[in-house]
Amino acid sequence: MADINIQRKKKSLSPWLAVLLALVVLGLIWFFFFRADPEQPVDAIPPTNTTQPLGATSDTSAAADTKAMEDMANEVAATPEAFYAFATDSARSVTDYGRRGLHLLTGVLVSLADRDDLRQDPTVQERRNDLTSATSRLEEPGTSLRPGFTATAAMLQAIQQKAYPEQAAPVNRLTKQADALSGRDEPAQQEMQRAFFSQAAQILKSFS
Repeated sequence: MADINIQRKKKSLSPWLAVLLALVVLGLIWFFFFRADPEQPVDAIPPTNTTQPLGATSDTSAAADTKAMEDMANEVAATPEAFYAFATDSARSVTDYGRRGLHLLTGVLVSLADRDDLRQDPTVQERRNDLTSATSRLEEPGTSLRPGFTATAAMLQAIQQKAYPEQAAPVNRLTKQADALSGRDEPAQQEMQRAFFSQAAQILKSFS
C-alpha cells in the first residue's frame, strides 16, 4: 500500500496584520509629506514698523491727533432733536454748515425710511438709496453739496406722497429751495442753506 505524503498548509498572513502595516505606512507618508511647517524662527519675524511715515514729523502727527479728537468731540448723533437744534442755531460755523446739516438730515431721513409703513414702499426705499449715495462723500474736500440737497428733498417728497398728502405744498417749496442752492459750502450760501434746513425741520415736525 502506497504511502500518502501529507504536507501541512502554510498559514496565510493575518488580514489584521496587513491592515496594521498599511496604516503604519500611510502614517509615515502623511508625517513626511503633509505635516505642518515647523515654527517660524523668531529672527525671521519682521519687526513692527514704529517709524513715522515719510515726511511726517512729531508736530504734524500731534496736529493730526488733535484734529481727530476735535472731529470726535463735534460728532453728534443724527437724531430729530439734534437736527431741529441745528436748524434753529444761527451761530453755526460757516465753514461746515451745509455738510453738517446734510449729515444730520440724512441720518434722520434714513431712520424714518425704516419705519414699518415706509419700509415696504419701493419709491421710498429707492430715494433712501439715492440719498445715502449722494451724501456718502460729504467729508471729501471739494465735494458739491447740491446732490445731497436735491436727494434729501426727493426723499422727503417720497415720504410725503406715501403717508402725508396734506404736506405737498411745504415739500414743493423745499424742492425749489434745493434747486436754487449752488452746492458750495461757503458763507454766501449759508443763509439759503439755513432756510432749507429750517423748512426741512418744519416738514419733519409735521410728519411727527
